[in-house]
Amino acid sequence: MKRRREHQQPATHRKPDADTDHRLLPARRHAMLNRKIPCVLMRAGTSRGPFFLREWLPEGDEARDQALIGAIGASDPLQLDGLGGGSTLNSKVAIVSRSSQPGCDLDYLFAQVGVGHQSVDTRPNCGNMLSGVAPFAIEQGLIPAQDGHTTARIYNVNTGARIDVTVCTPGGRVTYEGDARIDGVAGTAAPILLNFLDAWGAITGQLFPTGQRIDVIDGLELTCIDAAMPLMILRASDLGLTGRERPAELDADTALLARIEALRLVAGARMGLGDVSGSVIPKPVLVSAGDGPLSITSRYFTPRRCHASHAVTGAIGVATAFALPGTVASGMARTAGKHPLTVLHPAGQIDIEVELQGEGQDATIERAALVRTARKIMQGELHLPGYVFPRSSPDLAASLDAALPFPGKDIQIIVPTSAGGGNDTMARTLTRKLGPVLGQSVTVDNRAGANGSIASEYVAAAQPDGHTLMFGYIATHGINPALQALRYDPVADFAPIGLVGHSPTLLVVHADLPVHSVAELVKLIRSQPGRFSYASAGEGTAPHLAAELFRLRTGITLPGLAHAGAAPAIADTARGNAQLMFPSLFTAQPYLRSGKLRALAVAGPARLASLPDLPTLAEAGVAGIELTQWYALFAPARTPAPVVAQLNSALNTVLQDPEIIARFDADGAQVQTSTPEELHRLLLAERLKWRQVVQQTGLRMEPQAAE
Repeated sequence: MKRRREHQQPATHRKPDADTDHRLLPARRHAMLNRKIPCVLMRAGTSRGPFFLREWLPEGDEARDQALIGAIGASDPLQLDGLGGGSTLNSKVAIVSRSSQPGCDLDYLFAQVGVGHQSVDTRPNCGNMLSGVAPFAIEQGLIPAQDGHTTARIYNVNTGARIDVTVCTPGGRVTYEGDARIDGVAGTAAPILLNFLDAWGAITGQLFPTGQRIDVIDGLELTCIDAAMPLMILRASDLGLTGRERPAELDADTALLARIEALRLVAGARMGLGDVSGSVIPKPVLVSAGDGPLSITSRYFTPRRCHASHAVTGAIGVATAFALPGTVASGMARTAGKHPLTVLHPAGQIDIEVELQGEGQDATIERAALVRTARKIMQGELHLPGYVFPRSSPDLAASLDAALPFPGKDIQIIVPTSAGGGNDTMARTLTRKLGPVLGQSVTVDNRAGANGSIASEYVAAAQPDGHTLMFGYIATHGINPALQALRYDPVADFAPIGLVGHSPTLLVVHADLPVHSVAELVKLIRSQPGRFSYASAGEGTAPHLAAELFRLRTGITLPGLAHAGAAPAIADTARGNAQLMFPSLFTAQPYLRSGKLRALAVAGPARLASLPDLPTLAEAGVAGIELTQWYALFAPARTPAPVVAQLNSALNTVLQDPEIIARFDADGAQVQTSTPEELHRLLLAERLKWRQVVQQTGLRMEPQAAE
């Protein structure tokens, strides 16, 4: 097998042949004006995602990331509007170009795109997507193919590691057909050999970043290792486990997950990674004995949930710790030379060949190789949605619009939840009165999804002229930003207009549930763990956070069912698909009146005048859960101050209307007016409050990790 670095002309300069007549390489300017770019969709290893030449994507990291978000459909948890599959395994992107590194053929940048929120993470590497890079590059004309096999040296931009990748090229053409089989993929395909040359210490600069092969944290021995992926490896037996548990069993053990995370935070600091509370590295791994002296069993976390199978880069790290002496994963003593090792995981196994140089404590890993497969699924032209690209020149637009009379056209209020819920009902009640006061039509536009991020990002990027507003609330501008990193800032990216109202949070259960108090509910759930579940309006919403706090405070096992808004969540609870929920009184009121749901407590500091017999959660024995849901109106940042003042005056006028006050009161909410400055102070207080709650409880939404 020979590797050549003499590069022929790229595909754009070649005459199309029978296999390349559908290659689409329009000029970048034309492609971006039309939001159409070439794309090749591939299954690579046990992952799937689009492959792009770097020149196909827009210039600049921000514009590139927006294109990737649109390509995958990241805003929607199901990713219906893009190529993603609703999972981190199918939300990956490979960006390939000729290498700028001496001695390398190709540069490979991996991007993990969010599932249900607009994010792009280029910190980790992905060994699965790596397996598709060389076949893609050959077919796009970046490197020539040899007869039989072609080896390309690939530089991973994310980590700085070099990998030799060998693909089958009979007759000088890529073939995907073959007899190689990998666990997790149906059928067989041509083998692709990945030979990791210098993945050791790629992130931290050292194979053992703490300077020791075994560290002791909180009385437990563990190994901190940086081999293709920074890992924290523990013996499963030291945690009272067999190491053969199913991922679902491990994920259900909240005490175990909390302990692993506490260890990971300390290990990350010792490895020189700093505060890793918001990072996916180091990845925790639990190891146990394999089926023989050449195998080891691994349970790999990503980092707060157990992987259904195993990451390729993680397997390299586990095999390295297994091959070398003196770690918590060390196997039998091995001599210098090549050793075929196996990492056993929940879905099967990954076979890795490691090459040792030296023996004993002086032994080092020279390389690690494993076999993957890949398949080209389709190639063609990808149409990107316009909503992922922020409008250009907002400052110029604001300066021009400031001189125009306001309002000069219809006003849209963007609601971050689905139609029929409390937010939607409240917003539509306001619009009927706001229109006449402002002398212009005011309409509601529901943009549910991604826990409110779709609506928030849309308004944050809108022209700051006062004609696009957001009906924000405690989730979008309080809780959700404290639980996860978002692509919008609830304070910096918005101009506060004014508060609208507030509504208390209740604990409600399905009417057929045989409980009439919080104590009875907790007792019932404990007696039948795993049978009951709660409904939420999506991760990062008040119903989600209240339920998670309730679960933590009571120590019960209570899985959640997330929905795209409060309306479908409470409807699901009323149907009995979920047994309990923490909705606002505004949302719950119709179901309480109809008798489909029963209220057990109020999650607030005091009882409600409208429900005087309903105790608070603290009175019922569960303290520390107080969530009053508030609602407010926002404009994009840089909206002219006179426009904000006019909108605030109109809003407060409407909120003083006796009909509005009566309607809110009947639906379980209270009107609350404010100045823009008062709303701004509330945002600052909410940010501090929910950050402290997250810090104290350890609650955090799972970052999207590379698989």
